[in-house]
Amino acid sequence: MNLTRFIENLIKEDGFVLIDANSNEYIIGRPKKNIPIKIRILDKSLHYKLLLLPDLYFGEAYTNGSIVIEDGSLTDFLEIIMKNVGRGEMNNYAKILKKIKGSYRYLTNFNLISKSKSNVAHHYDISEKLYDLFLDNNRQYSCAYFKNENDSLEEAQNNKIDHIIKKLNLKPNQKILDIGSGWGSLAIEIAKKTQCEVLGITLSENQLKHSLQKVKELNLENQVNFKLMDYREMKEKFDRIVSVGMFEHVGRKFYKTYFNKVSEVLKDDGVALIHTIGSVNTPRDPHPWITKYIFPGGYTPSLSEVALPIEKSGLIISDMEVLRTHYSHTLRHWKERFLGKKDQVLTMFDEKFFRMWEFYLTGCEMAFKWGDQVVFQFQLSKKLTSTPNTRDYIY
Repeated sequence: MNLTRFIENLIKEDGFVLIDANSNEYIIGRPKKNIPIKIRILDKSLHYKLLLLPDLYFGEAYTNGSIVIEDGSLTDFLEIIMKNVGRGEMNNYAKILKKIKGSYRYLTNFNLISKSKSNVAHHYDISEKLYDLFLDNNRQYSCAYFKNENDSLEEAQNNKIDHIIKKLNLKPNQKILDIGSGWGSLAIEIAKKTQCEVLGITLSENQLKHSLQKVKELNLENQVNFKLMDYREMKEKFDRIVSVGMFEHVGRKFYKTYFNKVSEVLKDDGVALIHTIGSVNTPRDPHPWITKYIFPGGYTPSLSEVALPIEKSGLIISDMEVLRTHYSHTLRHWKERFLGKKDQVLTMFDEKFFRMWEFYLTGCEMAFKWGDQVVFQFQLSKKLTSTPNTRDYIY
């Protein structure tokens, strides 16, 4: 099968013009626009690479400039592709190669404490200023909660914090553990809105420094503390445990370890809230481009992969919510802010870095809009009576 025929078989709705590396022009599908988007391939090796593993090689080619998009944007093109692919695989070649690569990565990926720390540093310790360009004022780097699609990013991120606080059903003077505390905004907001004592743990030295500075500025040192620490090192007991956007970095081999540790440090009448990206499909191997360039060691689990280690740890799933399109809206906001600050990004990084991050934010936006990606919120306890019998206290 050649590349053109493969793409033609893929596109059933809408379309674009493909110009290959030999300058041959093909109309793919039925473009809706009078001036259709053009995809220009500048490297002949992509004729077979895109056929074998499009999930990896398209992102690489867009990043290094050997694929150029004309009369439209990357968003326009990926919208067409993801709308047609949906929750499926691109083709059987890609499925087999991803399986081989994913199995190898599973066998060789030891997310031990030192490895986890370097994986975190790869993404979170690149530049504080970069994140300020596209995140909300509180630097929350996780899925927001859109009560309305027109909510601003700031409103939606505050909605998320409020929603989590309500689900934790906090009481004054309780001890809270925040696993993967990021830049500290969730821990700080919990402290400000409740009379609880919060400990946040992170593996990012930049995030730790920022969080401690913020606590000092707000004069909350008697209520909030942060430590550079792996969750596996924790020994204290807590009334509540919260973890937002960290579970994706745990790694499949360590799900049992993770939930056993949550169970161990959660008091008998305690409640935990785990917020993680997940997949509505059956288990599959991680996205090769994202793993190679953005989140080494990262993996977004299917529900079936999480349920068993939770059950084996002795924890109860007392409630569960699936946030479906919320992350696509969050990523759209991040992407628009990032693209709008291109000049500032280019004072810190090169054009190649800019295109890599554009592809990361846009690709993820489309995966949550059209693909298999969602966010799971697991509320966990040890007793059936640890939370109220109805959801009225949340809403």
